[in-house]
Amino acid sequence: MTSQLSVQDQEQIETGIRDKYRKVAATPESHFKYPTGRDGLKGLHYDESLMRDLPDAVAGSFCGVGNPFSLGEIPSGAHVLDIGCGAGVDALLAANLVGVSGKVLGIDLTPEMIQKADANKKMMNINNIEFRVASVQDLAGMDAYFNVVISNGVFNLIPEKEVALQAVYNLLKPGGRLLMVDQFASGPLSKELKDRVATWFQ
Repeated sequence: MTSQLSVQDQEQIETGIRDKYRKVAATPESHFKYPTGRDGLKGLHYDESLMRDLPDAVAGSFCGVGNPFSLGEIPSGAHVLDIGCGAGVDALLAANLVGVSGKVLGIDLTPEMIQKADANKKMMNINNIEFRVASVQDLAGMDAYFNVVISNGVFNLIPEKEVALQAVYNLLKPGGRLLMVDQFASGPLSKELKDRVATWFQ
């Protein structure tokens, strides 16, 4: 599939996303119309047994749109990738589920989000997890490495969705699973590509 988006369009989208989520890293509650923090976790029916080990400061950085853990099991010992991990709440929950024999990698495009995720990791003293600034396409050397890939409210922001999804499937082991929750536009889109690019991340 040929993209309508130019290189400049994609750079504008990525810059807009980074600018927004740099602010979200500091104050997540002021940038979304839906509940964030612990109220968001409760509203999305995260399991109480998962949430009770989250310090309030970590839970307060949650700003997901759904509950990927409701879509399937994450077994002990699994290798898990969290795409667009933000402040790392889902990744940290996954790290608890996989245990010391498992590994979790959280990636995000926004350095400030990765700094927040590392601070949350330190606060929870979890060692089987790594956070790094990266896109899913940057992980080509990890083909067939992950048992589970999770994504929470991220793919709606990705311009080249087909490319990103192919990268995900390359990263999954045979029989691996993608647990994706997201949001989508329900109304008519602007016919002008320029307008869509300018408001892509809103």
